[in-house]
Amino acid sequence: MSPRPAIALVSLILIAGGCLLIFLTLLAGAVDHSPENNIYFLQATTSAIPGAPAVSRWTFWNICSVSAAGRNVCGKVHPAFPLDPPSTRDFGTSTGVPMQFIGTREYFYLTRFMFAFVLIALFFGVVSLLLGLFALCSRIGSYLSSVMCSAAAFFQALSAALMTAAYVKGQNNFKSNGQTATIGKYAFGFMWAAVACFFLAMVLFCVAGVTSKSGGAATSTSKRRYFGGKKSTRSRGSFIDSESQRHPIVVKDEYS
Repeated sequence: MSPRPAIALVSLILIAGGCLLIFLTLLAGAVDHSPENNIYFLQATTSAIPGAPAVSRWTFWNICSVSAAGRNVCGKVHPAFPLDPPSTRDFGTSTGVPMQFIGTREYFYLTRFMFAFVLIALFFGVVSLLLGLFALCSRIGSYLSSVMCSAAAFFQALSAALMTAAYVKGQNNFKSNGQTATIGKYAFGFMWAAVACFFLAMVLFCVAGVTSKSGGAATSTSKRRYFGGKKSTRSRGSFIDSESQRHPIVVKDEYS
């Protein structure tokens, strides 16, 4: 029995897991339910900033305050919400804001592009999940799913890298200003785990693609070589036999 369906099934589970992790991270800040209201990228004390909550959490959609139970309390949603404390999108003031955020657009662009890339990764992940159903019964389905999955892994890795660069530096900026700050362990864990899921699924889809119905590409290749060699040897043998039958006749004619 071919192991291709089992390998493809494991790949599908990995892709579904990666897409689920992205969905959970995307919904944080937009949905007031558990576990989404425990997911955030950066938490910092912002009591020294006028008009800001005592503790602020950044998500894909907004800045949230923190309830007594330690959950996100979010307001209106805005897609691709940036990490840009002095701008009108965040706090609209430079008072109490770490100086590293003032006069730069670096964090704005990092977090904006992060949102775009995660949406692209999610798109390719869903397409790969749908094509993966054909991978259960065909090599072409495995190869197509592998291509889509590699694209999902690439863009998700870009998004996770931008997230890490922006929010880790943001955490350090708040700390250097005497404010406590921590990165969100769930958001970071989910984003990088999705990269791993897509990458492993891509590899397994490739393995499923090269696996033959009899259990492996190497086995079928060796069989073809064996039969091909046997046929070639038989042909040379028949040629030698025919020559040996004609040769004695020629010798007798010469000495007669």
